Amino acid sequence: MSGPPVDEERLSRLLGGADLAWLVERARRRLERGQPLTGAVSLAAPSPAERAAAERLLGRTPGAGRALTVRLDAVDAVLVGSGISPGGLKAAMAVLTGGIVPLDEVRRAEDQAWAEACEPLTLLAEDRPRYAPWAARVRSDGLVRRLARTPAAARPLLAQTVRVLRELPVTPPRSLAVFAADVLGSAHALDDGTPVATLALSGARALTGHPGGAGAAWRRAAWASAGLLRDDVSSTVLTLNLRGTPALDWMADAGEPCVLTLRQLAHRPPHTAPRVIHVCENPAVLSAAAEEHGADARPLVCVQGQPSAAALTLLARLHELGAVLRYHGDFDWGGLRIATTLSGHVPWRPWRYTADDYRAALASAGPDLRPLDGKPAPSPWDPDLARALAEHALRVEEEAVLDVLLTDLHPGADPADTGHLTAAHGTQSAARPAGSGC
Repeated sequence: MSGPPVDEERLSRLLGGADLAWLVERARRRLERGQPLTGAVSLAAPSPAERAAAERLLGRTPGAGRALTVRLDAVDAVLVGSGISPGGLKAAMAVLTGGIVPLDEVRRAEDQAWAEACEPLTLLAEDRPRYAPWAARVRSDGLVRRLARTPAAARPLLAQTVRVLRELPVTPPRSLAVFAADVLGSAHALDDGTPVATLALSGARALTGHPGGAGAAWRRAAWASAGLLRDDVSSTVLTLNLRGTPALDWMADAGEPCVLTLRQLAHRPPHTAPRVIHVCENPAVLSAAAEEHGADARPLVCVQGQPSAAALTLLARLHELGAVLRYHGDFDWGGLRIATTLSGHVPWRPWRYTADDYRAALASAGPDLRPLDGKPAPSPWDPDLARALAEHALRVEEEAVLDVLLTDLHPGADPADTGHLTAAHGTQSAARPAGSGC
């Protein structure tokens, strides 16, 4: 059976006023934390009205000093003795505050609500294990909570994010705005600054291995690494003596570098490929090959640092045509990361890009090599390379080994690799003459 009822009218007059609100708040906090309503509570800088209200409540001056101190046991005794709340202060608090839920229960309920809101992430990690580390990280680092604020807002945000991530990577590349309209119903859903764009771009980078950064150019490149493009002309790739379209044939006849946009590659991709294509990281290598060998240089593609969507599209096309890709990059941690990113999109073989090649480059280099800095990275194609870099702690850029790279790009370096593969048959054939076909 419940105890005698609380006299709500008298209780309101006694404890319901603004001048004792601080006292009620202190008692409420104690109940939320599961603490007993005993001992003293204090107000550091009370007003005269707050002092007077405490004196009326207790029937005496609460005490001297600048702070106002009231013992909850005394308040409990007043409520019981006056008959206002025979159940004491705890029963009175239930009336004054409308019921109190302990913080432990609040936290458990909130944690459960967040767990339910994050269910789309859990399912994504189960279906697409490559996203699992990212999904765990964004839940633990608070990114979802900062973006959504509440579980109710988080669930639709995560559902949209997961819809985007399940479609990645996009092949062939597509317009980001068109993709957003198709997947999320609005061309602006993935605009910079929207919560879903922030989360989805974070997940896309986890999928592709695109490095961290900031700024519009970085975001454009990060989206492009997953096949989503702000536009189809700003993403480019450099080539030398590559054939397979009228434009490429014309430039190859002239022995001049060619800049291909993603739009060109999407609409008129090469339809032939040499049996071997060398791939470099830095434009200086391609420029030197054009200068040294001109139209006789062996076909070369330059990814210009982190591979753009155009570079990945071109290399994937050449691989599809049967070409063997031979890659060389800078001997530093950034170079290793670029090479690893590339290997996640197309297979390649090292082109003087092993631990032995690094040691040979060190032996022949001058005294001006710069110290290696940055975060270490693995070299899956040759684990000894990463160990050698860590041991010697010196970086060797491609420009420092130009002579040996240019020797490999000489037309007589490997006669067995001449000839072209065609899209139709994958067999050796003569290169198409300039101006013929598309």
